[in-house]
Amino acid sequence: VRVVESGGGSVQSGGSLRLSCAASGNTYSKYCMGWFRQAPGKEREAVAIIKSDGPTFYAHSVKGRFTISQDNAENTLYLHMNSLKPEDTAVYYCAAQYYLPWAYFPAQCSVTVEGFGNWGQGTQVTVSS
Repeated sequence: VRVVESGGGSVQSGGSLRLSCAASGNTYSKYCMGWFRQAPGKEREAVAIIKSDGPTFYAHSVKGRFTISQDNAENTLYLHMNSLKPEDTAVYYCAAQYYLPWAYFPAQCSVTVEGFGNWGQGTQVTVSS
């Protein structure tokens, strides 16, 4: 599976950005996909995650400002980021974990790095005050 992010950039505080993530290769209809971010000197953390059958997770710090969405026809994941703050500055990574049709599919997606087997190269988001 190949996962490629795009859409990062620089924006002033209060601005908006949309990140995109295109998945290709051996994808399946059962999956967890999401966005993680890593700021300098900090651990990679989950930002928003979506499960193929609907449930979503948002980090407390982004609730109400970020929205995760997907275009199943295009195998594309989005992260709409509004009201951006300087503390949102980080490298944002798209992650995907696919489940074989006959495999156990957990009720909730993992929110840890270890729960995802496919990663993009990351895209920088910089928010200036």
